[in-house]
Amino acid sequence: MLASCKPAVNANEKPVYFDIKGYFDNEAAKLAKQNKPVLKTIIHNGVTETKKVNISNWKQELDMFASADVNKPAWRDSYAVQQSDTSIVYKAKDESLETRNVIISKKDGKVQSILIYTHTPKNLLYETTTKLSWFPDSAYQIQKSQTVKLMGKNTYDISGKLNQ
Repeated sequence: MLASCKPAVNANEKPVYFDIKGYFDNEAAKLAKQNKPVLKTIIHNGVTETKKVNISNWKQELDMFASADVNKPAWRDSYAVQQSDTSIVYKAKDESLETRNVIISKKDGKVQSILIYTHTPKNLLYETTTKLSWFPDSAYQIQKSQTVKLMGKNTYDISGKLNQ
């Protein structure tokens, strides 16, 4: 019954914005195929741990990036777009949208970096701010700050250096 509430989406319809989900699905498949170790550093509330690891599920590892996709049908006109030969910038028009800004830098048509800023608006229980940084074939970083009522603030900084 709930499925009938969703707007129909034509599978052949071209995305309005850069296909973030498709891009990161492709990156995950490429990295899984390469199967190279990653130098991964996790900093949680100031405590640091660094390890060389093999990521067994790149799709899951990059899920936060892919889930910041701005091509949902309901968001068709929800982002202001600034585009040049070297960059695409999306800025949310509505404060309630979790994906606030997306900055894609390009050189010769190839993605050089993707920065994604998300923010879960403050509510009675929590507020979360995240910055996702992607540098193809080089590195990625997830910086997250979450304030939870009665529990205080937690900060996470997860970075991975690829092809280590």
